Amino acid sequence: MYPILIIYIILNVYGFLLMYVDKNRAKTNKWRISEKHIWLVAILGGALGATFGMKQFRHKTKHRQFVILLPTLTVLTTALYIYISLNLS
Repeated sequence: MYPILIIYIILNVYGFLLMYVDKNRAKTNKWRISEKHIWLVAILGGALGATFGMKQFRHKTKHRQFVILLPTLTVLTTALYIYISLNLS
């Protein structure tokens, strides 16, 4: 159970940091993190962190797909991780 929890936490911290870094790069007109990379991290389990990052840094909030799908993906991935952790023990 613990390795699953550690992976989940790491992915969510990473998703949160991706939003922070991308927002800062957007402000300074630097090379950006691709949306594909953000979605990959979210699908793998980092959607909760990415959603918090989106809200905290007001980043990607004008993109409907992020505003609607990230919270939905958060519920799905959290449920999946809970299901996996309960069935592996």
